[in-house]
Amino acid sequence: MSRIYAFANQKGGVGKTTTVVNLGAVMADWNYRVLVVDVDPQSNATTSLGLNSRQISPSIYDVLTDELPPSAAIHATAWEGLDILPSTPELAGATVELNRIADPRERANRLKQTLAPLDAYDYLLLDSPPSLGILTVNTLSAAHAVVVPVQCEYLALEGLSQLVRTISLVQRGLNSDLRLRGLVLTMFDTRTTLAHQVVEQVRQHFPEQVFESIIPRSVRLSEAPSYGEPGVFYAAGAKGSQAYRRLAWELLRLDGHAPPWKPPDVE
Repeated sequence: MSRIYAFANQKGGVGKTTTVVNLGAVMADWNYRVLVVDVDPQSNATTSLGLNSRQISPSIYDVLTDELPPSAAIHATAWEGLDILPSTPELAGATVELNRIADPRERANRLKQTLAPLDAYDYLLLDSPPSLGILTVNTLSAAHAVVVPVQCEYLALEGLSQLVRTISLVQRGLNSDLRLRGLVLTMFDTRTTLAHQVVEQVRQHFPEQVFESIIPRSVRLSEAPSYGEPGVFYAAGAKGSQAYRRLAWELLRLDGHAPPWKPPDVE
């Protein structure tokens, strides 16, 4: 049975897509079969894995609106074991299409129904849009757990309480199995006092739910999407890439699926 993770934060620019793409790449590199599901009309995960979101077809839009089998819209990437169900800008129109569904439960569970046949993968990683709209609710309804990237900058906690409330509502009304797996601190700048204060603040508010691994601010990780590569492959030796390997091992360990060995850069 596939394990499904939603990555969500209604605040944009927090490293959500970077986290999805790089965790997926590390897991595939460790011989797990991974499907990245791009549920964001901005299509950044699609672009980051080397596909042209304005030319690719079919996409998740066709799956959600035309009931195309998801297997027909899955595309292989250049890396073995890592596939993607891509997004295109058309996906913005899916919000209108989904809101036409009269039954609210059916509307919120469309993605869950879509992904149900995809049991050949070890992990499905769902990249949500930076909002709490119907597409994000669909990812939360479809997932076993949610990971929340949090940027180590001012107002990091802004909006998190609303996201936690949304997760609680989905748990009560749509997906009782959904769990908050943890918060990932991203874009950490060791040179600033503010970044250290944000880390302390987030850990105070969520003492049991913050990953130990912290993702540093990295120019090399920022460059990688423009080359259509995950940062962990584009700049394998960069500190940011090493941090994502530590995070992947930590996530797999918490999930009970960690490999019996540690990567060289995990202490």
